[in-house]
Amino acid sequence: MQPLVTPFFDDSTFTFSYVVQDPGSGCCAIIDPVLNFDYASGTTATTGADEILAFINKARLITEWILETHVHADHLSAASYLRQKTGARLGIGALTTEVQTTFGALFNAGPDFARDGSQFDRLFADGDPIAIGALEGHAIHTPGHTPGCMTYVFGDAAWVGDTLFMPDYGTARCDFPGGDAASLYRSVHKIFALPASTRLFMCHDYKAPGREQYACQTTVEEERLHNLHIHQGITEDEFVRMRRERDAKLDTPRLLLPSVQVNMRAGRWPPAEDDGRVYLKVPVNRF
Repeated sequence: MQPLVTPFFDDSTFTFSYVVQDPGSGCCAIIDPVLNFDYASGTTATTGADEILAFINKARLITEWILETHVHADHLSAASYLRQKTGARLGIGALTTEVQTTFGALFNAGPDFARDGSQFDRLFADGDPIAIGALEGHAIHTPGHTPGCMTYVFGDAAWVGDTLFMPDYGTARCDFPGGDAASLYRSVHKIFALPASTRLFMCHDYKAPGREQYACQTTVEEERLHNLHIHQGITEDEFVRMRRERDAKLDTPRLLLPSVQVNMRAGRWPPAEDDGRVYLKVPVNRF
């Protein structure tokens, strides 16, 4: 069965979010929604999320799931907002608990911050089934970028998060805490084991040099044959060496610090402090 897929692009974070519909029942899922955030002023907006809601309401869809492919480090999630508006269940990978443990310590989140994934309604393990209406699917654990990364497969389509980018752009970085290039190599080959015609939907696109338009959709076959970093014939050792050398030159994502603090809480903010305001922390390496 072929799900109906509608992408939504946030150009400030180069992020694609999706509404995935079961064509028979009118049920849908939202994947990787974005909360608008201005870092300089500390202000948020729900412009992108409201665009998704307007689409769902106009089409009279029933939102059954909000799915996160991982704890994002480059944008704040609108999952909590959309969960309140739709009543949908929120799911993410089971090993998000490792991300919570790591970053809970980094940001000194305190004992009240649960590190068991209980902020989410469902923690998916490798192979777990999932359905949107009558549209059957399953989750694939695809770590490497983070320990908890998941790929969601519905019908002839899969959402790969940051594991893969468009073939001309390559693969995700692996230098975040818990990231591992060898694991990413093996995860990509799990995706390559899907049927060649499987549609693959990206979480991000940054327009490779020479390409004029942003793009979000390719196929397993195109990635196998043409991915810049991991096409057929590339060994694990070659990939790991390339990935480590490349990651050593990358800048820290602009929204890393605010994103992780919110996203590890399922799109919620840290608790308010004594003055009633919410603060995001910036750990500082003093010299």
